[in-house]
Amino acid sequence: MMELLLNDLAVDCIIGERADERNRAQRLRVDVALKVEGKADETDDLADTVDYAALADRIRSALVEAKCKMIERAARIVYELCLEEKRVASAEVAVTKAGAVAGLGSATVKYRG
Repeated sequence: MMELLLNDLAVDCIIGERADERNRAQRLRVDVALKVEGKADETDDLADTVDYAALADRIRSALVEAKCKMIERAARIVYELCLEEKRVASAEVAVTKAGAVAGLGSATVKYRG
């Protein structure tokens, strides 16, 4: 089994509880760690692993569509999306939102099932 890491995926989407946050896109940073059952290390074939470019696109689209209020919800959406991949045995997701609170660099939630 291999671990596949998607690091620092930028997603511009509606995220936040406050009224001013519901009208403008903000940037989230998404990190994903996947345990992958596959043999691409032997075959060198995309069919034997997770197509991380396609997964990144699906993550972006899902978060844009969801318009979450909470980063906790965003993390769960990404987690569930990752588990839909047939070769993924487990996933851990971190979603980071910067600049939401004065004086706070960022807030991150980690989700794993």
